[in-house]
Amino acid sequence: MQDYIDVFISSFKGTLNWTLKSILFEVPWYLNYFWGLLLISLLVWGLEILFPWRKQQGAFRRDFGLDIFYMFFNFFLFALVINGVYSGLQLFFQKLGITLTSLNLFDIKNWAFGVQLFVFFVLLDFLQWLTHILLHKIPFLWKFHQVHHSVKEMGFAAHFRYHWMENILYKPFKTLGVMVLGGFEPDQAYLVHFFAILIGHLNHANVKISWGPLKYILNNPIMHLYHHAYALPKGKFGVNFGISLSLWDYLFKTHYVPEASGTIKLGFPKEEQMPKGFLKQALHGFKNFSKP
Repeated sequence: MQDYIDVFISSFKGTLNWTLKSILFEVPWYLNYFWGLLLISLLVWGLEILFPWRKQQGAFRRDFGLDIFYMFFNFFLFALVINGVYSGLQLFFQKLGITLTSLNLFDIKNWAFGVQLFVFFVLLDFLQWLTHILLHKIPFLWKFHQVHHSVKEMGFAAHFRYHWMENILYKPFKTLGVMVLGGFEPDQAYLVHFFAILIGHLNHANVKISWGPLKYILNNPIMHLYHHAYALPKGKFGVNFGISLSLWDYLFKTHYVPEASGTIKLGFPKEEQMPKGFLKQALHGFKNFSKP
């Protein structure tokens, strides 16, 4: 047991130290996710202010402050705990003989870096798309995902308004992707991470972007707005599950974009049961999760 405690504490201290160094500009710029997230957020917020899609929506929209808190909590504060937990789990599996290379299907270390990045990005996005479907399909998981769908006015920071349990659910799928690709992330994986943050922010932003013909590959604000629609097509438990790529939705027929006015109602049935504050939302999903 002491081994696991030591691993958790070491990971906690390491993550905290890295975050503090990031704030103080003591890490390489391309690995500085603190200021990178802040810069991307300011850029996309600026687009919302200059080119608002829903012009009646203010720059400081409803729950703007709550979403900003979620953004830093999920990206940094909760990472202190979750990284320690997964370091302990990694030690546990190592003792069972299971390592990051145990499911190695492709050894990408010797591939050209552009190919490494492309395969890493596509596989990771596909696994996240599958996870997203499970969040909607399984009632227990949907209760947690309701926090994200409680957004009533879309804006860039809504990207990170999600229940802390989603961090726990997405992490294993990311780890699975890393295991399949040889047990490591490409050296330039930061390009994938920053691109995913940018696309995620834009998908939730109050801007109208469709990407033209690329809409069949890249997710976009019009498509993702319908993912948050209160009214879904008959018989559907969700639509437009894409994270960075819309490709999977078009391939597997889960896409739905009937029009592009941006005036639809957002939310979900019985959303009045969703608590309003962060602390109460953090507990949401653990009670009566079997009820629809």
